[in-house]
Amino acid sequence: MSSGERRVDVLVVGTGPAGLAAAAALARTGEGRRIEVLDREQRAGGVPRHCVHGGFGPWPHPLTGPEYARRLTEAALRSGAVVRTGVTALDWAGPLTLTAVGPEGAETVTARAVVLATGARERPRAARLVPGTRPAGVLTTGELQQAVHLHGQRVGTRAVIVGAEDVSYAAAGTVRAAGAEVVAMVTELPRAQTAPARALDARLRRGVPLLTGTTVTELLGRGRLSGVRIRHRNGRSATLRCDTVVFTGDFVPDHELARRGGLALDPGTRGPAVDGALRTERPGVFAAGNVLHAVERAGAAAREGAHVARAVRAWLARADWPAAVPLLVDPPLRWIAPNRVTPGDHHPYVLRTSAPLPRVVLTVTQDGRPLHQARLGPALPNRTLTLTARWTRRVDPGGGPVRVSVR
Repeated sequence: MSSGERRVDVLVVGTGPAGLAAAAALARTGEGRRIEVLDREQRAGGVPRHCVHGGFGPWPHPLTGPEYARRLTEAALRSGAVVRTGVTALDWAGPLTLTAVGPEGAETVTARAVVLATGARERPRAARLVPGTRPAGVLTTGELQQAVHLHGQRVGTRAVIVGAEDVSYAAAGTVRAAGAEVVAMVTELPRAQTAPARALDARLRRGVPLLTGTTVTELLGRGRLSGVRIRHRNGRSATLRCDTVVFTGDFVPDHELARRGGLALDPGTRGPAVDGALRTERPGVFAAGNVLHAVERAGAAAREGAHVARAVRAWLARADWPAAVPLLVDPPLRWIAPNRVTPGDHHPYVLRTSAPLPRVVLTVTQDGRPLHQARLGPALPNRTLTLTARWTRRVDPGGGPVRVSVR
């Protein structure tokens, strides 16, 4: 091979919690295998690098995001994984071969197994079809956090937060940390999608109004944002004067590499379709973390990284790739992940709903045959429901799709 062509045992794309946890677990038991992780960012750690709030890592000693990212990176390096930042995976040159470019130029990397851990991103204003000009002061949560926490930049004096889920309240905290006032939080939904105590604290202690059933219909201003026009559910319109607006939530998987490789994407999650071992349809290619489901907490992504490491080790030892049955959901459920089933899968499933539900009874069937029923608590959009995998041994691998519905 030429100097620009290399072979590794496992190539992980993405140094967020899922990718680093997978690399650390694989390298710890690799017995001489070369585990390599690539990331286009200049520093490893993924999104937690610029989330300075606490709550990361195991209870009872939670960490800030940057500390959590640093520990994950150190664990991967101590285990013997090679972590290469500033290297962008561009495309596929074969079933298990990727082309990339980095500080030393173009390269081609062939692996025995590939793990896609490319994460998720928020849809920007343009993708949400909010009209207006292109004034300065329009941000996503990630752009806001990087500007404030990584680069020490000011973002304005008066901000409107679009969204009312966990990430929205984190964005409000970042705005306050930058010395700006949160004018209001705006959501189309009838209530906040966060813990009631957190919503109450923002409204009462921080004095942040929450406008429910409200839509941002236009951005005002030219050189700099001067306000946003909103419409309430009753049809009335108003203008909120602000110089910053932060669009939060509405995450989509960063699936470009999976799409370019021709991997099947699940229509609900829009990430790669995987079974309970996080295997895609292509033998030797796995996926883990928020590229599968936008978006779960960092700890959940890290646990998936450790889970996929076990499946990768099994593949390297046996080269076994069983066929999987599609796993579908009925409205008002939006998606489920994993979204394919093989008998004996044991990874739990996460689901989201598109509407508030006071009580949830999930029914799992295949070809009209009941497999499982689960009684859960209330459900909100943008909040996760969890379904056990105890029923998967009852799945007929030669049967039709498995369906999950709300009764």
